[in-house]
Amino acid sequence: MFADMGLLTAQETGELEQASESWVARLLATGEYIGWLAECDGKIVAGAGALMREQGPAPGFPRVGKWVHIVNVYTERPYRRQGIARELMTTILDWCQANAIMHVTLGASADGRALYESLGFRQTSDMKLAGSARI
Repeated sequence: MFADMGLLTAQETGELEQASESWVARLLATGEYIGWLAECDGKIVAGAGALMREQGPAPGFPRVGKWVHIVNVYTERPYRRQGIARELMTTILDWCQANAIMHVTLGASADGRALYESLGFRQTSDMKLAGSARI
């Protein structure tokens, strides 16, 4: 996904995949990550995941609740623009509703933004610390 977006070299992609495998496996085991896959003719062609956290009280959310951050939404190139990502997202949002998730966020690529906006997502004022100099 990140290589397709032009954010990683081939070497960086391999390093990220290796680091991600054990992390995702651990979160799957604890239930902090849930994944969905789309299959076509016996081949996995798309997937998406949800990271779950506890949401503390905040404006608009006056009580403790569940927060999901949707991640890793990806469709293999030959299967894009066929509604697969929309179906995955609809499935995840239905799951969120069924599980009383109060807060749902995601990061959008330029290619995914129109889909997410059509599902009701909007840009917010979140900011990100640039670089790692202070961390």
